[in-house]
Amino acid sequence: MAQVPTGTTFFIASAFAAAKPVTIATNATEAVITAVGHGYANGDIVEITSGWGRINRRDFRIKGITTDTFVLEGQDTTNTTFFPAGTGGGSVRKISTFTQITTVMSPSSSGGDPKTVNYKYLESDVEFSINDGFGATSYNMNLDADSIGSPGYTALKSLTEVQTDTCLKMVTRSGSIILQPCTVALNEAVKLTDGQINQVSVAFNGNNRLTRYAA
Repeated sequence: MAQVPTGTTFFIASAFAAAKPVTIATNATEAVITAVGHGYANGDIVEITSGWGRINRRDFRIKGITTDTFVLEGQDTTNTTFFPAGTGGGSVRKISTFTQITTVMSPSSSGGDPKTVNYKYLESDVEFSINDGFGATSYNMNLDADSIGSPGYTALKSLTEVQTDTCLKMVTRSGSIILQPCTVALNEAVKLTDGQINQVSVAFNGNNRLTRYAA
């Protein structure tokens, strides 16, 4: 069913647990990750660092917990061209705290569009094009400038200073989830526009593809 943005809530990953080594990542319709004694629970959100570029620095919800393994929900790694067997190891860290971003206005996304390369052979009068991946994705929004000092504003300010990887989580009114790996850039210069409340802007610059989960 169609949805509107109203009611969507935004959260930023403001704390991570210590990283744990990933020794095995399987080729499966949903990848099984081995991290000995990880201590995670079903439904946790984790950030993966992997030799597989298509999941490196991405965020996933996990399920199928055992003492030493868990499943990356929805992540198909069966294609051994993209996910060469035995090379998916790396590390994993759990997002231990998501802090809500409040007073959000005018959220928008940009990028993520297909990139193409055009070429033409001399013997032909027609150009051809091939796909060359996708552009980087970013999200932007404005906040009430008077939200300064709130937990969300403080988290965004801190993440802007350190420029470390984090995760923007969006939860729609229906309960579907979007996870965007990113870095944060909060612009504290207050926008003063007659007839509007004072606002500041924040950008979330994507590190890799986002991950979506249905309600």
